[in-house]
Formats: sequence, C-alpha cells, structure tokens
Amino acid sequence: MGSLRLMRYATLAVTAAIWFLAKFVRYAFPPLFEAFQASYGLSVATVGLVYTGLMTVYALLQFPSGMLSDRFGSVQVITAGSIVAALGSLTLVFDAPAPLFVVAAVLVGAGTGAHKTVSIRVLSRVYPSRTGRVLGIFDTIGSYGGVGASAVVTLFLVVPPIARPLISRLPGEPWRGVFLLAGLFGILLAAAFAWLVPSQLAATDDPNATQDDDGRDPTVFDYLRQFSDLRFSAFILVTIFFSFAYNGAVAFLPLYLSETADFTTTTANLLYSVLFALSIVQIVTGDISDRTGRLPILVVTLVVAAAALVALVVFASAGPLVLGSAVVALAVGSHGFRPVRGVYLVEILPEWIAAGGLGVVRTLLMGAGAVSPAIIGYVADVFNFRIAFVVLAASMAGAAALAAGLLLSERDTSTSVRGM
Repeated sequence: MGSLRLMRYATLAVTAAIWFLAKFVRYAFPPLFEAFQASYGLSVATVGLVYTGLMTVYALLQFPSGMLSDRFGSVQVITAGSIVAALGSLTLVFDAPAPLFVVAAVLVGAGTGAHKTVSIRVLSRVYPSRTGRVLGIFDTIGSYGGVGASAVVTLFLVVPPIARPLISRLPGEPWRGVFLLAGLFGILLAAAFAWLVPSQLAATDDPNATQDDDGRDPTVFDYLRQFSDLRFSAFILVTIFFSFAYNGAVAFLPLYLSETADFTTTTANLLYSVLFALSIVQIVTGDISDRTGRLPILVVTLVVAAAALVALVVFASAGPLVLGSAVVALAVGSHGFRPVRGVYLVEILPEWIAAGGLGVVRTLLMGAGAVSPAIIGYVADVFNFRIAFVVLAASMAGAAALAAGLLLSERDTSTSVRGM
C-alpha cells in the first residue's frame, strides 16, 4: 500500500526535480562569471550579454513549448527539453573556444525554457483534486534551485580538502564539475520522466488533449482568441501587474533598505534572503486553494503583498522590526500567489489549448517582469527609491483590485443563477 502511494507521487517527484535542476543550472551562471571570463577570455559585458541571451531564449520558449505540448504531447516536450539542457551543461565540462560557451548557454536556455509551462499542465492532469498543493510543492522545490546552485558553485570554487581527490580528476578547471553534475542528473531525470510519467498520464480521463472536438490541431489564432474573454484578459492584467511589482521589488529591495531605510548592508541582505526563504508558503496557499477555491486565495495574497509594499513606503524610517515584518508579508503574499495563479489559469483555459495558452500568459508576465527593473531604476534615478516603490505598490494594488473585481463578479453571477 505504501509503495502504491509513493508511486502515485512519482510524477510530482521527477517533475519537481527537473524544475529544481533547471533553476540550478541557470542560477549557476552568475556566480561563475569571473571564471567564464578567465577561461574564455571574455569581458564582463560579453559574459553578461551571453547570460541575457540565455534568459531571453528561456522566456521566448514558453509559448512554443506549450504549443508543441498541445500538438505532440507533454512527455515528449519535457523529455526533449531536459536532454537539450543536459547537453548544454555537458558542453561546458571541457575546455573549448568561446563560441561553444555561447552555444552551451543557448542550449541551457532553450532546454530549461521547455519545462515550467508544460509541467503545470502535466501536474494538473495527474493530480486534479490536489493541484494547488502539488503546484505549491513543485514551485517551492524549484525556488531552492538558486540556493543549491550557490552552495555547489562555492564547493567547486573553494574545494574543501576532503573533496580534492575527487574534484582533481575532472577535466579542466574544478568549476566545470558543476555542469558535469547538472548534465548527468539532467539525462537521468529525463529518462525517469519518460519512463514514469506516461503511465500516470494514461490513467487520467484525457491523456492527450491535443485536439478540439472537431479533431483539429490548435493554431496560433486559437490561443489568441482567448483574449476576447473579458474575465480571461482581466486576469492576464492581474498577472502582469503582479509580475511587474514583484520583479521590481526583488531587484531593488536590498538597495532600497540601504539607501532609504539606512540599514546596513548586512541587515538589508539578511532581510532579502528572508524574501526567498519563505517560498515554502506556496505549499500552504496551494493546499488551501484546493479547499476554498482559487480566486479568494489570489485576492488575499495580492492584498497582503500590496499592503507590504505600502508599508515599506510609509514606514521607511520605522526600523528593522517594522520593515522586517513588511518583508515577511511581501514574501508570504508574493510566493503564496504564484502556485494558485498557475492552477487558476489552467482551469479557465480550454483543455485542448491549456499548455500553449499558459505559455502565452507566461511570456507576457515574464516580459513585464523583465522591463520592471529598468523602469523602476529610471524612476529611482529621476526621483528617489521611495517614489519608485510607490509605483511598485500601485502596481500590486492594481492587481489586487482587479482580482477582487473578478471574485465579486463571480459571486454575483453565482447568486443570480441560484436566484433563477
């Protein structure tokens, strides 16, 4: 009985492990910028440009990966993406000319970009009654990929005596062992996913969901047509406003605390780490949303996040205790929002275009998140950081107001239907 229960969660385990590895390998790049410069003879600007290319390819793959999943199947897309990312990692294991470094970065971006959008759809199909909790676990595990990357990179850069005999056997510089591990685990996880997941997907009511009722494959127009639904478009605005506010806050919170609140760098960085450490709240909000519905939790988490940003502005001189509480609230609201957002989007999209539709949305929200630091940095330069965080608070409050409107209109519709 226990083994059957464990097998039931095999899809979650292997999908979350691939997501952890995807974040791990992406976030392993920045700590190694100096090593890349030395090994490939590149400038800081060039290394930064290569990493920007990696992240751009990652963002651009959200919609194509979803569309390919709707047409050919999620298992094929995720397995292929994992193998491509693993090949990119293994390309960095051996000394090679600088152009191969660029190729490796592009492969990592493309391979990891094929995972998140499609995996949300996979998990929602395999665990239909526990999707919120499952996505909370999935996102929480992924969130710690960056923490794992920092720790492993440090291990290979500052090799402890006990590990020197093993690491000395690696080809080239010790840091290349980071990508050797990532590549090998990537191939193993791709094989595990291809072996374990199809049988669990086959047990769902609709294992393929690649065609509509007329047997027609989805087109780009089918995905874009969803925006004619006012409630769908309104929720897309919710996700865009949230992404803009969250990414701007993440980019400048330490600097804001240092310059506006006069915190020491150590205190500011400590509070900044709290923002990520509390990502475990995603499991809680996802689980609650399975019981109470998605929109109520979305509204509550957005209100909490908006109130936290307002508090950071209003009480900027109140000291570490008050501002620390605001950072905790921002973490709880922001992290709590994300898994429920994914479930809600999957539920409001038609089954046959769910993955590609989610890919369109993720492309938009990632675009909003990408431009946020540039805009907020400009506002801070022209005015000050306090005004810049007012903009972030307004964006988060706008997301909360729109979500509340969706919740109220949903309840009004339900009440009128019952009255009839």
